[in-house]
Amino acid sequence: MNENNSAKSNHSKWVSYTAAAYLVFWFMVLGICGTASMVFHAPPVVMRILSNVCAWSPTIVLFCMFRKLMPGVTAKDFLRHAFSGKISAGLLILCVVSVTGIFLLSAAILAAVSGKTFHSLFSAGAYPVWISVIFSLTSGPTGEECGWRGYLRGELEKRFGFLKGNFLLGIIWTFWHTVLWFVDSEFTSGWQLAVYAASNIIVITSINFIMAVILRKSGNLIYAVLIHFCFNLPYCFLQPDIRFYVIMSLLYACAAVIFLTAFRKNLQNSSEC
Repeated sequence: MNENNSAKSNHSKWVSYTAAAYLVFWFMVLGICGTASMVFHAPPVVMRILSNVCAWSPTIVLFCMFRKLMPGVTAKDFLRHAFSGKISAGLLILCVVSVTGIFLLSAAILAAVSGKTFHSLFSAGAYPVWISVIFSLTSGPTGEECGWRGYLRGELEKRFGFLKGNFLLGIIWTFWHTVLWFVDSEFTSGWQLAVYAASNIIVITSINFIMAVILRKSGNLIYAVLIHFCFNLPYCFLQPDIRFYVIMSLLYACAAVIFLTAFRKNLQNSSEC
């Protein structure tokens, strides 16, 4: 009976966390950013800062609910454990090369099929490069990862196993972004919205599997932060059409399979797989 109650309690915790992360993020985007834009007509730089604040909602919710989610553990101990794994130069390079390589290959394929030059797909960006780097680093990469990969990944893996748990996390992470599909995207209706949504599901779930494999091997959240950063930064300069997302979906799906296959021995050592 006690084990059943404990299982129900753990289930309730991660569900409550997920629901709160959704509600807080959507409220911040629609309430705070929406008001700033439509009522106060805030300039683009202010809107970008506010959007970065919104990206911190998974971590804000995590630490607001921390005592309930992780009783007996201090926030300091949680962070120490999350970033305790040994850092390998080889894994860092693998993260950067994999994510950046997929992006550049997707752009190169798009240029080839559209008859455009590669450099024509890019612009100088709205801000100087160093500011774009800061904005990209201080949004999702540092704002989301403590919540999604630091807390929720472990809870879902314990309950559902590595594959099912991370598939579920990928879906949760994908649809958390849903509100942005309509307020921060060019593809807001018709077949392009359907393609964009499908691409988000494939790409974000694939990235989550790549992160999960790396984290299972390393145990340091810095790798998830780096992957997230390398994924986000190029969008400050890219001018894609919907075909880019189709191409990238195929490449990320292949990359996720390759990562899972390459590290299958590590995963098979766990009885949860």
